Amino acid sequence: MNSVQATKRPLRKAVLPVAGFGTRVLPATKSIPKEMLPVFDRPAIQYVVDEALAAGIEHIVFVTGRNKGAIEDYFDHAYELELTLAQKNKNALVDELKSILRPAGSMSFVRQQAALGLGHAVWCARDIIGDEPFAVMLPDMLMMAQPSCLAQMVEAYNKVGGNIIAVEPTDTPELYGVIAPVSRDGRLIKMKGMVEKPKREDAPSNLFISGRYILQPEIFDLLASQGPGAGNEIQLTDSMVRLMEAQSFHALEYDGVTYDCGDKIGYLRANAAYALASADYGEKAAATLQKLLDEKN
Repeated sequence: MNSVQATKRPLRKAVLPVAGFGTRVLPATKSIPKEMLPVFDRPAIQYVVDEALAAGIEHIVFVTGRNKGAIEDYFDHAYELELTLAQKNKNALVDELKSILRPAGSMSFVRQQAALGLGHAVWCARDIIGDEPFAVMLPDMLMMAQPSCLAQMVEAYNKVGGNIIAVEPTDTPELYGVIAPVSRDGRLIKMKGMVEKPKREDAPSNLFISGRYILQPEIFDLLASQGPGAGNEIQLTDSMVRLMEAQSFHALEYDGVTYDCGDKIGYLRANAAYALASADYGEKAAATLQKLLDEKN
């Protein structure tokens, strides 16, 4: 396998795996894609797409599954709704809906026909990504950051190339996959490995892998030959470890906070955090939450 990190080819594409069942937040996701659950005032998936666009991503590949049609519909015109709003002179709402739309051909949807793991989902996007570096963005992990998490990663990628993983400190490394660092330059960390849910005393670091990756296209050949790993699924991290033998990997301790919307309490935290951060509703949200806490006590 040839190393290509020195070329630092531009990052133009991102893969969003959205085929999962959302079992950790059932029954809410029985008939609604978890990615379409609202986080304060918009679906969770909108925040991830906005993050990608803020980083300069030009083409987004959604890897979908059955019963995920609502995602594709969300990023399309809603002609009847737009017409009704226009007839009622609710033009600001019409403009807001149209702002969601992307240029024709800048989004692709491919089907993962069986739940064979994150690695398999990423592999399903291989023909659209082609021979280019690309981002992987897990849509149930919302990153509140300014600049966006992926924008910070792109800045780091433009300096060092190769493969980059976003990480964040945690007090409970035994609950996550964490990195094994080699050296550190500010927030950028050269790494030599990853450990999934280590014992706390054996953890090589307290930096957990938080759901954003920039990968080189050589990962696809490794995924094609990757056997099942944890959970009897094709794991992206297993192929990343193999790619690490040939290419450089860095972790970026990005400046921001991660909210895991695939967990019920994490989803609650995300709703509160994004409500509080709203320029229009932040003060009212804070007062409302405080009143609820006072009533509880």
